[in-house]
Amino acid sequence: MSQSLPQKVIRLADLAGRKEFSFVIEPDSAGRDAIVAELALRGLRKLRFEGALRPLGRTDWRLEARLGATVVQDCVVTLDPVTTRIDESVTRSYVAEMPEIEPGEVEMPEDDTVDPLPVTLDLAEVMIEALALALPAFPRAEGAELGTLVVTAPGLTPMTDEVARPFAGLGALKKALEKKDDKGD
Repeated sequence: MSQSLPQKVIRLADLAGRKEFSFVIEPDSAGRDAIVAELALRGLRKLRFEGALRPLGRTDWRLEARLGATVVQDCVVTLDPVTTRIDESVTRSYVAEMPEIEPGEVEMPEDDTVDPLPVTLDLAEVMIEALALALPAFPRAEGAELGTLVVTAPGLTPMTDEVARPFAGLGALKKALEKKDDKGD
């Protein structure tokens, strides 16, 4: 993580008496600017990450939080600014006894919120990761539509979706046959 990104590092072993640890992270303007650069956003107007770490058993911890943000991204069609409000629940479990992963093919676990228990936990890093996962993958400005680009060599008929569909004409043929049958009755 870059030096300019916000940090909120805690050492889990230092949490007093394994009691609940509450937190609120609201990066200042410089912190939000660093996150904008890190995530290639156009803007980040608001960002708040609030929650608690709760002990699970003797060694494990569970993070439960709310992520609220107002982000501005480029429209994938027009490059106009698209503003999105994000309000997400964030849950992570940090466990000491993670199953060993065998070399070779690895399947995604059923519960993707479980991570190995770290010595230190950077809550700002968890916030940035949760924000990155919550961002719209293909933001679109209202009314933005993808056009159709047809390219062909001079003198040739361009290949379109309609031409490429081998059964496109069957619907029209079926209607024509139905009309013929209706007239024949």
